[in-house]
Amino acid sequence: MIRPTLFSLVALFAVTAAVNTSTSLAEEQTNPWLNYYTIEDIAIPKGVDPQISGLEALKNGTIAASFHDGNLLILDPKTLDWSKYATGLHEPLGIKEDKTGALVVAQMAELTRLVDEDSDGQADLYQTLSEDFGITGNYHEFAFGPAMDSKGNMFISLNVASNHAGIFQEIRGPYNQLCPPQEEMKKWHDKEAFKKTGQSAGRMFSCAPYRGWILKITPEGETIPYASGLRSPNGIHIDKQDRLWVTDNQGDWIGTSPLHLVEEGDFLGHPASLLWKKGWSKKAIEIVPSDLEAMRKPAVALFPQGELANSPTQPINTIDPEKFGLPEGELIIGDMNQNNLIRFIPDEVKGTMQGTVLPFINGDELGIGNNRFTFTDDGSLWVGKMYYRWAGDIGIKKISWNKKPFLYIKKVSQVKNGLAIEFSQPMPELLPEILVSRHTYHYHSQYGSEKVDLTTVPVVTKSLDKTNTILTVTFNELTENRLYTVEINHAKDRKNRPLMGDLFWYNLVKRKY
Repeated sequence: MIRPTLFSLVALFAVTAAVNTSTSLAEEQTNPWLNYYTIEDIAIPKGVDPQISGLEALKNGTIAASFHDGNLLILDPKTLDWSKYATGLHEPLGIKEDKTGALVVAQMAELTRLVDEDSDGQADLYQTLSEDFGITGNYHEFAFGPAMDSKGNMFISLNVASNHAGIFQEIRGPYNQLCPPQEEMKKWHDKEAFKKTGQSAGRMFSCAPYRGWILKITPEGETIPYASGLRSPNGIHIDKQDRLWVTDNQGDWIGTSPLHLVEEGDFLGHPASLLWKKGWSKKAIEIVPSDLEAMRKPAVALFPQGELANSPTQPINTIDPEKFGLPEGELIIGDMNQNNLIRFIPDEVKGTMQGTVLPFINGDELGIGNNRFTFTDDGSLWVGKMYYRWAGDIGIKKISWNKKPFLYIKKVSQVKNGLAIEFSQPMPELLPEILVSRHTYHYHSQYGSEKVDLTTVPVVTKSLDKTNTILTVTFNELTENRLYTVEINHAKDRKNRPLMGDLFWYNLVKRKY
C-alpha cells in the first residue's frame, strides 16, 4: 500500500503563486462559495508526478487516477490509501472503466485496455484497442479520452501538431503530400532554417492521419474517423443520452474557446484536419474562410477568452441535485488557466443546441489547472489538476456540497425578443440591475480574435412571474450568431442570499421566435 504525502505547491509553480497573491486576504477568508461547498486537498503519494491526467470513479467504489508520468493508481476514498494498478504508460490523458471492469486509457500512441486477469489489483494485460492514427513525433500531438457510449463504442480526440516544432525522422502512418516536404519538416532543430518551412505548414498542422479528428473505436476493434475540425480538444464526454460533447482551445481559426455537441460527419472549424478528408485538395495555408463557412457547424457555447476560460478541459454531467446542489443534466467544465469551474446550461431551439455558460465554484481554494473530473456515489466532485507544459497546477481536490440551499440561475431560455432567467429561489419584488451586450468573433487563420461588433443592448422590460422565480428580460430584438453577455448586479433572494454566478453568456445561434 502506498501512503500519501502532501506536496508543497509554492516552489513548483510560480504561476499559482501569482494567482494567489493577486487575491487579498479578506477575499480569501470570505469566498462566498465556501458557504455552500467544501474544498479538500487529497494527498498524493511519493514517487509520482502529481499531475493528474485522468480520473474515473469505479463501480467498486474506488477511484482510478492516471498521472502524467505514466502511472495509473487506485485510490480508496475512505482510507485515502493508494495502490498501483499500471505503469509505463505514454502520457495517458483519460480513463474509462468498460463494462467488464477493465480500464481503458488513451495514450499518445494508442487506445489501451488494461486488464487485471488474476484479480490481484494490478493490470497484467495491456491490450491495444486502436493504433490506427498517425504520429509524427511533434510535441503537440496529444490523444485525449476515451469517452464511452452505451453500446461500448469508445471515442478519442486527437490534437493537431504545432509549427513551433517539426516532425521526427521516423513517423507512424502516411505523410500527407499537401504538407511541406517531409525531409524539410524534419529539420526543425535548426530553428532559423525551419521558420519558413513551419510557416508553410500552417500554425497548426495535420501531416499524419486524423490529427484534429475524433475517432470512434467500435467493440469489434474498427477505428472510424468520426468528426473533424478540432485544434486542441482537451475535453471529451458522452452523456446519458449518448450525446458527444467536446471542448476546444482558442487559437488559429478559433476566435475563442468553444464547446461542441458532435455528430458523425461534423466539421467543427479548424481546417488542418481537412487534409485527411476524402477529395480535399487545398494546402492548409491556401484555405480561406469562404471555403469553410458552409461546412462549419457552430459551437453550442463560447467561453470568452480570459474572462471565463483560456483553455477549457473535460466536461462532466451534473448528478442528482440532492447530492450536489445543481440541476441534473447540466455540464460542469474545467479550465487550465482560470480558478473557476464553469456551468453549461443547455437550451435547444428548433433542433439546434445552444445555451449558457457561467462561472461556478471559484477562488484560490479551488485554484487553476482543473483538468479531469469524476463524481463518487456520495455526491462529491473529484478534480484532477495538471499543467502539461503550460499554465496549471498539480494534485487532487474533493468538492462536496454542504446541503445548504443557495441562489443560482437554473435555466436561461428564449422568449420573444428576450430571455427568461429562472432562479433557484424566489426573488424580491425590487428587481436587480441588468446590463446586456452582444458580440461575435472573427473566423480567420490568425490566432484568436478580439470581440467583434460589440454592442450595448438596452433592456426594454423586466418582470417576475407569479412564482417570483422567473425573470423575463426583453430587448428591441434578438440577433442570431451573437454571444450575449448578461450581468445581474446586486441580486439577492428573499432570504438575502446573494446570487452565485451573476454574470453569464448566452450563445444565440438560432432564434426561437
